[in-house]
Amino acid sequence: MIDLNSFGDLAAMDLGEFKPKPTSFSDGQREAAVELWASAGGMTRIGVWECTPGRFGADRTQSLEICHILSGSATVEGKQGGDARHLRAGDVLVLPLGWKGEWTIHETVRKTYVLTRQA
Repeated sequence: MIDLNSFGDLAAMDLGEFKPKPTSFSDGQREAAVELWASAGGMTRIGVWECTPGRFGADRTQSLEICHILSGSATVEGKQGGDARHLRAGDVLVLPLGWKGEWTIHETVRKTYVLTRQA
């Protein structure tokens, strides 16, 4: 049997305790997340994440990520430059396998994410 999963009101979901962002370049930047679903073996994970203003590095060399911005605003730019994207509520962003770069959170961002790891 295959079970269906659904999750309501992700914009209001309690994400638990905010903790320091490990890859932050900014003092005091904090994040919280809840994983909603993971595939057998953990190759695909879906969740909700929120982060306070500041700047941090991101590395997608092991997995691709699809993000849907629920609230806030940010700028995302690849390590090689030239591909900056300004994001706000309602936007969808795809960080392809191999992407490295930085996020600058202007207003606290809440997003859903789908991470898919390569075998």
